[in-house]
Amino acid sequence: MTSVRIERRFQGPAKSGNGGYVAGLAGTALAGVLADGLVPQVTLRVPPPMEIDLELVVSSEGAQLRNGEQLVAGAVPVPADFLVDATIDPVSFEEAQNAEAGYRGLTWHPFPSCFVCGLENPRGLQLKPGPVGDGRTACTWTPAADLASDGLVDPVFLWAALDCPSGWAIDLEGRPSVLGQLTACVDAQPQPGEECVVMGQLLELDGRKTLTVSTLYDSDGRVLARARATWIQVDPALFN
Repeated sequence: MTSVRIERRFQGPAKSGNGGYVAGLAGTALAGVLADGLVPQVTLRVPPPMEIDLELVVSSEGAQLRNGEQLVAGAVPVPADFLVDATIDPVSFEEAQNAEAGYRGLTWHPFPSCFVCGLENPRGLQLKPGPVGDGRTACTWTPAADLASDGLVDPVFLWAALDCPSGWAIDLEGRPSVLGQLTACVDAQPQPGEECVVMGQLLELDGRKTLTVSTLYDSDGRVLARARATWIQVDPALFN
């Protein structure tokens, strides 16, 4: 069992942790003990509390992030084939830069202090996923040095970077949503300062749920990480 604390820097909505980052805490812990052919699937059960000590319990059967008796997030192994459709056709770094001008979060954002895509969070990733057609979004990401350990970007931040780019493939103004589940696979880690591209894509609307996928590419066009997400439509006022 490990003690984990979600710093306010890593918030999503104002009152809770960023879904991708929190999913990454449980998911990367489980990934370290999984057999080949399996990937972590993390379900967020409650808005993740910040600035308190949480317990992270990991076994080969799963991982749990707990606040006392309350389950905050649970990770279970699923077949890697679950991510078979999560590799999105990429665009170039320059095309992704151009797409950022259309990022809707520049004019309206349900959670403007979000660690991943909130422009009011000066210590966040500040990704700006804009539309590139066919239900896809794209943005650039050049990871900062403080996200790295042992010379490579920590996988938990790759999980975070895979979060919001697919969320913005949703009409978040008409359909504000939070992350409910994230299944991800990290194939390789970039170095700090490497010019990366993150792609998102809308798959399906299902009642209050939305299904999306995302892919992270390095500067050579190599897939670094892939994810499939389930988003839940919410009232943003309940989270801010």
